[in-house]
Amino acid sequence: MSPPLSRVRRRLLAAAAAVLVLAGGVTWAAWPDDPDYRTQDARISVRSGPGGDEPVDLDTRLFLPDGASATDKVPAVLLAHGFGGTKESTYADAEDLAGIGYAVLTWTARGFGRSGGQIHLDDPDYEVRDAQRLVDWLAARPEIQTDAPGDPKVGVVGSSYGGGLALLLSAQDPRIDAAVPMATWNDLAGAFLPESTGRGPVEGVFKKTWAGLFFGNGAGSGLGALGELPSDTATAGAAAGVDPSCGRFAADVCATYQRIATTGRADQAAVDLLRRSSPAAVLDRIKAPTLLVQGTADTLFPLSEADANARGIAANGTPVRVAWFTGGHDGGDGPQSDRDRVKFLMAQWLDHYVKGTGDTPSTSFTWSRITGFNALDRGVVTSGYSDPAYPGLAGTSTSTVTVSGPVQPVANPPSGNPAAISSLPGAGGGLSSFVNGIVTDLPGQHARFTSEPLDRPLDIVGAPTVRIRAASPTGEAVLFVKLYDVDPKGVATLSSGLIAPVRLTGLPADIGQAQPVQVTLPAVVHRVEAGHTLRIAVATADQAFATPNQPAVYTVAVPDDATAVTLPTVTGEPIASPQVIWRYVLVGLLVAIAIGLVVVVLVVRRRRSRHDTSVHPEYADVPLRVDGLRKEYGDFVAVDRVDFEVKRGQVVGLLGPNGAGKTTTLRVLMGLTNPTAGQIHVFGHQLVPGSPVLSRIGALVEGPGFLPHLSGLANLKAYWAATGRPEAEAELDRALEIAGLGASVHRRVKNYSHGMRQRLAIAQAMLGLPELLVLDEPTDGLDPPQIAEMRRVLKRYATDGRAVLVSSHLLAEVEQTCTHVVVVNKGAIVASGLVDDIVGESPTVQIEVSDATAAAGVLSQLAGVRSVSVEGDSRQLVVDTNGTARSEVVAELVRAGIGVERVVPRRRLEDAFLALVGESSSGSGDR
Repeated sequence: MSPPLSRVRRRLLAAAAAVLVLAGGVTWAAWPDDPDYRTQDARISVRSGPGGDEPVDLDTRLFLPDGASATDKVPAVLLAHGFGGTKESTYADAEDLAGIGYAVLTWTARGFGRSGGQIHLDDPDYEVRDAQRLVDWLAARPEIQTDAPGDPKVGVVGSSYGGGLALLLSAQDPRIDAAVPMATWNDLAGAFLPESTGRGPVEGVFKKTWAGLFFGNGAGSGLGALGELPSDTATAGAAAGVDPSCGRFAADVCATYQRIATTGRADQAAVDLLRRSSPAAVLDRIKAPTLLVQGTADTLFPLSEADANARGIAANGTPVRVAWFTGGHDGGDGPQSDRDRVKFLMAQWLDHYVKGTGDTPSTSFTWSRITGFNALDRGVVTSGYSDPAYPGLAGTSTSTVTVSGPVQPVANPPSGNPAAISSLPGAGGGLSSFVNGIVTDLPGQHARFTSEPLDRPLDIVGAPTVRIRAASPTGEAVLFVKLYDVDPKGVATLSSGLIAPVRLTGLPADIGQAQPVQVTLPAVVHRVEAGHTLRIAVATADQAFATPNQPAVYTVAVPDDATAVTLPTVTGEPIASPQVIWRYVLVGLLVAIAIGLVVVVLVVRRRRSRHDTSVHPEYADVPLRVDGLRKEYGDFVAVDRVDFEVKRGQVVGLLGPNGAGKTTTLRVLMGLTNPTAGQIHVFGHQLVPGSPVLSRIGALVEGPGFLPHLSGLANLKAYWAATGRPEAEAELDRALEIAGLGASVHRRVKNYSHGMRQRLAIAQAMLGLPELLVLDEPTDGLDPPQIAEMRRVLKRYATDGRAVLVSSHLLAEVEQTCTHVVVVNKGAIVASGLVDDIVGESPTVQIEVSDATAAAGVLSQLAGVRSVSVEGDSRQLVVDTNGTARSEVVAELVRAGIGVERVVPRRRLEDAFLALVGESSSGSGDR
């Protein structure tokens, strides 16, 4: 079970506080691992459209934190998915948000999955109005906090298509308290028809590959994916003869795409339609504080889109924060450190503006860049930075680097084929970056202008600019301007595959007549090392964009054969990343270990001089022998009269209700506390705190503790090194084989499930293959398959003369795992021996009768019978006879006219346990 919400919140705040001490600014934190929530699926019917009267059914799921109710209300988050996704796409984020106390409503947008309707591209009358009706639905839920009747405390979060929805909804519905749009657009027309000279999308260059991917996804949802639709929608679509070229797109959207894709140009009607679904026109209406998160690896919606949104929202006085991360549509979610940072910023933003808790979040600008790779777990390492104010794409300062080269002719191939590959739209996950480092511009189709090697490193943070000249015999040219980082070996890197498309018109045929044109390159975060050169490449064709079909030869130059590339920079403060934090933690840990080892050595030496280290001959080959154990805490006797032993080859279960004394017994056995009376021998050696014989015991008694940013393997090695014993004695491979961790041992522990942490803890206890293994609740929190695997682990371990003592409250597991049982109640042993012998003493029988309800009434009146319950169908009874003869029970049923068909002993450890400890023996807690 996960910690309560208050504990999760404390953990998050504690992590933030620790980082603030180190960083003095923006924080990084890990998200809670195991959220507690329940879910509810529903088809919600809403009315939208221009008149607000067109019905559509939306497929939804509500995540409610455990404990949320009409008397314990919680704030809410609307969580929107990306284009082509469904509500299922958001589940991981929904679980995270539910884990920190939000009710989360996810839904499949109209036109996708099992929702009805057509795709209108986040149209204010359709998708945005749908979301407004979902806000109404949340306001009516009894578990949701409200600011006023009909006005819930609600934030909206979404990425890409969902991010556009978040901005448009914030502008249209004043009830939205905070927004976190990620990797989304400002002007949909400008995003798909960019123009890097600033003349607008009518002159822009069509992103044909990205547009085709999106259109194919939406069109396919009406054809090949009909199985995902409600049956009535699929039937209606088939009966109506769904246009296979449009699928579930609205007719006007489909027609707009087809016009642009055919000509490669946008008419004003197309631009108007796309801008209807663009935040650009309504930013002045956004009052909800907005956290804008944008990726540096994004050829679809680059950093300029978030920049335009930030400037437009801030101009209205609304709080805005901008965060750039090293991911995006081409780079996925980014490295783990970036994901942690973004999640923390989102939680901080929502907590303050929706929950109303915490200090006002900073509006500082944060960004990060990739600085290397972690060889141990093959992860990408990023470094984060912060600046008090968002500087925009121009940076807080600039540097200039001169590039030069002669006038050069470049060929435009017919129909844009062949074309250079600058990126692979839709591939994601860093594949584009791989291609960038391998593919170069095609010979004859590009011009190059190069700088001298840099004499110092240069960090680019923002959008560089450069001036070029071009001439064309047709009076027009489409060009692609790129900024390469070239190392001394000639390897060229194009940051994230980002290029600047330019459509130039009114060009002269003679380059001598051409006027300079300033081109704004895509904003990047990139370090150019000393000794590298910068290269400006101007190409004529790129496979991601539409270009003129007619072949032509253009002429390209820079002003006066040399020009300055202006490079923005930002001088920010480093953010304490998880790597930095854990460096401090590890140093402190190593110091603590060193001090602790010195103390342990001194204590052991002192106790060796005081205690008899001779071996008791009778118990020399017995892993554990306990005689007359008693432990008092003042006037309270926690354990008394405890006697048992654990022999080689045995798996012994220590059972007892809460407060019976199990944990106290284990603490004494491990030398964590001294007994008041009695003796414990481990392989014949009397056990005292600090006794050398403890090295022959492996234990998990008070829960596992690991360094989350290290891998499981690194944690195990660090633990073993702290013992001071040679690594060769760790038997690491054998312990890992028995524990069954597999390749997961190389993952960082922070990414482990609870079950994996438990198995890692078992592996840690098994290091060195100790002859006695002592485990307290090893299956705590595991699911049934993991419990079954743990059962096999313990059985495997108790071979080759080793032994296991395990404390557990899962009686069925003890019955299947253990060879012997020791039952403790009220600090004393009440039974011990073979599991079969203990179970055999159970007084419970199972009786199959003609009428179980009538039989239960008869037997409940029979003197001596402890309990009667109906099990399964109406013919099965479970009867605790409490020593009453079975013949008497059967006779009483026959006298009452009830047919008895079968009587069998019910041999379960649970029944024997209850018979031994009674119904009211539990204490107030483990002792």
